[in-house]
Amino acid sequence: MADLLGINHLTLSTTDLDRLVSYYTELLGAALAFERAATSSEPRIAVVDVGGDDHLMIVETAAAPAAGLDPLGRAGWGLRLGTYAQLEETRERILGAGWPVGDIETLPTQWTMTARDPDGRPVDVRAHRPRPVAVEALR
Repeated sequence: MADLLGINHLTLSTTDLDRLVSYYTELLGAALAFERAATSSEPRIAVVDVGGDDHLMIVETAAAPAAGLDPLGRAGWGLRLGTYAQLEETRERILGAGWPVGDIETLPTQWTMTARDPDGRPVDVRAHRPRPVAVEALR
């Protein structure tokens, strides 16, 4: 049996592809991997690289996407940054652009904030906290 390596992509729908791609690339630091124009049988799409080999596939649709929280009151999916400082910088960039974003919360293993993208969809943005060094590892 093959080992899983992670999530290849997550697909988001939007009524405004350019606006959503700009949000994820300009504010959250993703990079546009490629874009495909609409055809008579397929919608317009863009794929943004969110780090490693992980991607968001964004599909332009006529209907607005659902924008609710998951049963735990969170976004249900999230993106990861490297440090708390990067999380703070990203929060300030989002606020400066006029988009909603919550306060940074401290969880047992990470810091997190929930932002709302231009379609109102929540996305958690997190940075892992340093793990305590085990006493055994110091010996």
